Amino acid sequence: MTLDRRAFAAGLTALPLLSAAPVALAATPGARPGPFLLGADITWIPQDEADGAQFFANGRRQDILAILDEAGFNAIKIRVFVNPENGYSAQRKTDPWAGLGQTVAMARRIKAAGMHLTISFHYSDTWADPQKQGKPAAWKDLSFDALVKAVGDHTRQVLGALVKAGARPDMVVIGNEITFGTLWPDGRVPLPVPTGNPATDAVHLNVPDAGGFDKLARLLSAGLDASRETVPGVKTSLHNHLGRHWTIVSHWMDSLLARGVRFDATGFSCYQQAAEGDWANTFARFGERYRDHGFYVAEYSSRKRYVNDLVFDAPGQRGWGTFIWEPTRHQEAIFDQDGKNAGEGPRPNLLSQGINAAEAPGAQIAGAPPPHPEKTEHGGRYDANAFMELYRQMARDYGLKKG
Repeated sequence: MTLDRRAFAAGLTALPLLSAAPVALAATPGARPGPFLLGADITWIPQDEADGAQFFANGRRQDILAILDEAGFNAIKIRVFVNPENGYSAQRKTDPWAGLGQTVAMARRIKAAGMHLTISFHYSDTWADPQKQGKPAAWKDLSFDALVKAVGDHTRQVLGALVKAGARPDMVVIGNEITFGTLWPDGRVPLPVPTGNPATDAVHLNVPDAGGFDKLARLLSAGLDASRETVPGVKTSLHNHLGRHWTIVSHWMDSLLARGVRFDATGFSCYQQAAEGDWANTFARFGERYRDHGFYVAEYSSRKRYVNDLVFDAPGQRGWGTFIWEPTRHQEAIFDQDGKNAGEGPRPNLLSQGINAAEAPGAQIAGAPPPHPEKTEHGGRYDANAFMELYRQMARDYGLKKG
């Protein structure tokens, strides 16, 4: 192992042991609680392995976690659905993908590899994202009070199973890309101002049945409280998908904090900007306004060095880290599949260059060029590509890796 794992084994309570690593400001609220998280969301890996995917680095087949570790990654994020057999994994009723059993199994692999573990809750049977936050089938007819209870009970069940299995998470994300709330319509919140993305604005500017921030705050607090009760000391976070839009981020944060929602950090999705410097502006102003909160990038793909440097260099060490999203399949993948990049290819950085579909998943914009086709075959050979050396260099520069 080339990375310092002792800080992670202690639940990120210890300081980094490498002399090159910056000392975490443990006594400063919001400061990075341990080593910078150079992370990846790889929830699709068990599915791809079941389809026959094999991973290679320098011509040698290895476990993907070993390949990522050698390249400098030290953190993994995985998502979990409520009853995916009713939605996401409808074709796999037994041990459904991203259900409780499979999540526990993957989490045990991650912890056995000595890596930081983040669990991302989709309070749905299928994808919960900016364009859809559907209730699980088992919860659709519940009263609001019962819905709040269901959030807490489900969170306790998942985290309790992880702890029992020896896969204690280090961070928990309550909801996925919940800029417009979760568990619609009860926990839905409308846009306060346009985003500039026509696909997003068409869906979220006029929402007469939105439950509003009062209900959203209760739902989120149920999950956050359950996390702290089940895994004492765990770091808690929420996820806003518009890391580029400070006005929306600050309105969202202020609205939740005013209602007593307590969490340690905010994750941002960083796929596209309206203008160059939008992400940098949000990160700088977030650190000034919310001094007792940290932040991290929960999803990104392109501009790998730029995004990581922005987070790492944030004043007061309030930038906790980053998680590249599904880097064996998505956009600029860090593996080649059977000789070609395993992702769909690079996407627009600026809104003026076209809409990056990751910002409004599944949205169709009239007159827009068709999106890059997604690969449907996920077996075969995957070889670590040149992006891995970029991550090795970042790990060295951030004091995570020697040599």
